[in-house]
Amino acid sequence: MVLIKLLYLADRQMLLDTGYPITGDKMVSMPHGPVLSRIYDSINARGLGEPGESTPWFEYVSEPQQRYNVSSVKPDPEADELSRYEMGILEAVHSTYGRMNRWALRDFMHTLPEWSDPQGSSKPIDPEDILRAAGRSQHEIERVVRDAEELWFMNQLERSAS
Repeated sequence: MVLIKLLYLADRQMLLDTGYPITGDKMVSMPHGPVLSRIYDSINARGLGEPGESTPWFEYVSEPQQRYNVSSVKPDPEADELSRYEMGILEAVHSTYGRMNRWALRDFMHTLPEWSDPQGSSKPIDPEDILRAAGRSQHEIERVVRDAEELWFMNQLERSAS
């Protein structure tokens, strides 16, 4: 639970700072607070394809053990896909929240303005709601949305060319 909360907080902070998240994952409200959807599914080994199929996630993070505990598989994973700024965000989030136990972190996550109780299910979190709650202007929010749509389009072009 702690890992997915810390990754959510890092994505959220990056979104607030730059208009772009680190992971690009879909944000959702769940009963224990906001999470990143695909990362949550990866930790819980759902949506990974055929049984026994390898996924890059498990090259870095162990399969969940009792009570969903995971650990790092590689002592010094490469971080060449991350900018120094992104690494700084991850380190700051870990420094601020990484020592909280899972229940204290869950309780904190419930105080975030974008979280709403999904009544046992999940509900999408619109990044615009995060920006709006942080006091960003409508003009700024529209710019972020426009930039995100352009980035998504460029990523789709790149994937189709591959």
